[in-house]
Amino acid sequence: MRMLTSAIALLISSIVLTLNSAERLQAQSLPKAPGAEVFALTPEPGFFTEPSVAVNPNNPRQVVAVFQDNVHASYSEDAGSSWKAADKVAPANYKVSGDVSTTFDNQGHAFVCYIAFDKLGTFNYWAHGASRNGIFVRRSLDGGKTWEADHIPVAEQPTQPGIPFEDKPYIVADTSKSRYAGNLYVGWTRWRIADSQMVLSRSTDDGKTWSAPIEIDRHPGLPRDDNGAAEGFDGAVGPDGRLYAIWSQDDDIMFTVSRDGGATFSRARPIIHTAPIMFAIQTLERANGFPQIAIDAHNQKLYVTWSDYRNGDLDVFCATSSDGGRKWSAPVRVNNDPVHDGADKFFQWLAVDPVDGSANVIFYDRRGDPQGRKQTVTLARSTDGGASFENYAWTTDAFEAGGVFFGDYSGLAAYGGKVYGVWTEKPAPPPEPEKKAENKPAGQAEQQKAEETKPAEAKPKPEKPEETRPRSRGTVVKVGVADFNATSK
Repeated sequence: MRMLTSAIALLISSIVLTLNSAERLQAQSLPKAPGAEVFALTPEPGFFTEPSVAVNPNNPRQVVAVFQDNVHASYSEDAGSSWKAADKVAPANYKVSGDVSTTFDNQGHAFVCYIAFDKLGTFNYWAHGASRNGIFVRRSLDGGKTWEADHIPVAEQPTQPGIPFEDKPYIVADTSKSRYAGNLYVGWTRWRIADSQMVLSRSTDDGKTWSAPIEIDRHPGLPRDDNGAAEGFDGAVGPDGRLYAIWSQDDDIMFTVSRDGGATFSRARPIIHTAPIMFAIQTLERANGFPQIAIDAHNQKLYVTWSDYRNGDLDVFCATSSDGGRKWSAPVRVNNDPVHDGADKFFQWLAVDPVDGSANVIFYDRRGDPQGRKQTVTLARSTDGGASFENYAWTTDAFEAGGVFFGDYSGLAAYGGKVYGVWTEKPAPPPEPEKKAENKPAGQAEQQKAEETKPAEAKPKPEKPEETRPRSRGTVVKVGVADFNATSK
């Protein structure tokens, strides 16, 4: 009887395991994103990470993608069908530049925003021993093809004791028809010796000059690039010119609004409580779930996305507000794999299409790797106001990301049913070269065998180092294009 009971329990366990495996396999089999194409912006691997992408609302065939290290830009003049690299985008007067973002303003001018410095301060404590540094923008008046020679300082710190370190900026443009149309905003973290501030500067003259930064946080955060800092700024502008700003601080997503073109802001308040926003995941020592915000210009619904590990593994979430940010919906899981399946999703980015109102989210996705080490790129899309998300495979060849700096974010833009994503990949190492068999005379073969069996000290040293397998070095940046218009044709 006991043996029969054990057999039944084993059978039930096997059935449950099979059902769970089938459920996970079904979740892995994502449909391909419609009209999906992927282009490499970097022909060879290097230190390339943290990309951003933007579409010109005045001419949607113009798309710009930027990335670091140092600042690089690529542009498309045919709605993403082909891409070219722009020259001379990085500043010549600083050793390092990065943390890039990009946007188009209401005149169709492209902007790239970045930090620049000579050396970092103490590890993760950037204001300690900081050298000269700052936030800068550079303009392109021809859709990203060429960039003005001089970059424009938003905030610049000369080398002297006790200076802050300016970090992680993001640029936002007002392309509405409001009285503040044309304004540009840059928000960023100002690391100081004792704390971190969330600050913002604005330009009202097409980026030529910038206001003195104002502090928009409720209170300063911790002084390290780690949990508890005021970090991860993003912003969105409504059709009435209101600027909505968010960032992460104290395991909360903070929110504030400016109703006067960035001159003043409401008192910042927490709107969503998260698990710690900085975390380590397998193969990556550093990752984050910093939030993004976007708005549907048709009904002024606000969307916020982020990722955290409240479910054990990392999931991507979305919350919405239909009343200007006063009340927010319960979080909705953007990724549609089973809860608690152990598959991490991370480095999400959000874009709401200003034409069709769809909410689009890009993220790295490990649901296809039972070992939890490799990822593909997934595109999620909601056409019901953020109540649910369809998931699509933007890439299907999984890759590892260990052993390289993988950055802090990816990028996404959408316009008129076309979605543009930009991300970092680590290419697989080249395959080992095959050794060709040689037909040697018997005497020569016996001589070679004798040489191979000599003691190590008796073997002659080779005149040149033996060839080793070539290894991939660094990362590449890729841009993906999806066209949801194809599904309606």
